[in-house]
Amino acid sequence: MTMQALTPDELRLLAEAGGAAPSLHNSQPWLFRPTPDARGLCLSSDPRRAVPLTDPDGRALHISLGAALFNLRLAAVHLGREPDVHLFPDGDDPHLVALLDLSEPAAVPHPYGRDLYPAITQRRSSRQPFANRDIPETVLGELMAAALDEGVVLSPLEEDGVRRVLSLTAQAEQRTDTDLARMAETRSWLRPEQPATDGIPQAALGPQDHEAHVPMRSYTGRPSTDATRSQRFEALPQLATLTTHADLPADWLRAGQALERVWLLATVRGLRASVLHQAVEWPDTRWGLRDPAEGPGHVQLVLRLGYGPPGSPTPRRPVSETLDLGIRQNTTV
Repeated sequence: MTMQALTPDELRLLAEAGGAAPSLHNSQPWLFRPTPDARGLCLSSDPRRAVPLTDPDGRALHISLGAALFNLRLAAVHLGREPDVHLFPDGDDPHLVALLDLSEPAAVPHPYGRDLYPAITQRRSSRQPFANRDIPETVLGELMAAALDEGVVLSPLEEDGVRRVLSLTAQAEQRTDTDLARMAETRSWLRPEQPATDGIPQAALGPQDHEAHVPMRSYTGRPSTDATRSQRFEALPQLATLTTHADLPADWLRAGQALERVWLLATVRGLRASVLHQAVEWPDTRWGLRDPAEGPGHVQLVLRLGYGPPGSPTPRRPVSETLDLGIRQNTTV
């Protein structure tokens, strides 16, 4: 049975879900528009929202788009539609990264093992200290299986791996601190005044680690003015890497979908998360993140997981800016 055309309200629901995804510096580099028959949705990059010095090849941008794509898939199932995804469907349009055909009814109610849709609005990045409490092996197993379903390997790190990744992250953070152009780019995404529709508000910056065990990003340079005071973070944080076999735009999209699926599942299970992104921003420290014992692969992200306070909400662009309803009749895909 072919579904009817998406209504404006349904299109707005989809765009709101996609727009709630995480992105580098909360840059929100996505645009949405319905397909010509209005039975699907196109996801495109917004090059005006790139972060070119920190992300020169667009890898982080595509990971952000992948996270938005997973949210769109969840929202489609919530609407009773089966998301049939086509990556890079138009070679003549480099900004069109995915087309979701939503013309068929959803085959199963919860294809991701549970209903993750409500967690979309609950997921936040927490840059706060976490408790010194182990994550149960069963929960880690669930997260690993969720990533693998998206074609990505989630690897929780043992103590030696954690210390290696923390060292690489600290090296990358220090290097970024001395790069005046990159720091200026980063500061351009700070939003100390409210209201804002993108970027990082003061409340979301979080403190620095009093013991300097966990190298949290300093958005304002050092000495840090990110918080009024430092706090003591967990002695040995629970870190995990997200790794793909190849390192092409399609792999970056898969990594983003896996990131969001893992993050939403972690939210359902009461976990908090944040991304330690510094080391993947420099080629040499990114290469050092990989574990040779696990064979070839490309680390896309480092996740910090644990139990602790929720992060502060970050602003979102209004749907009127991200969803284009006016070009449906004149657009071909």
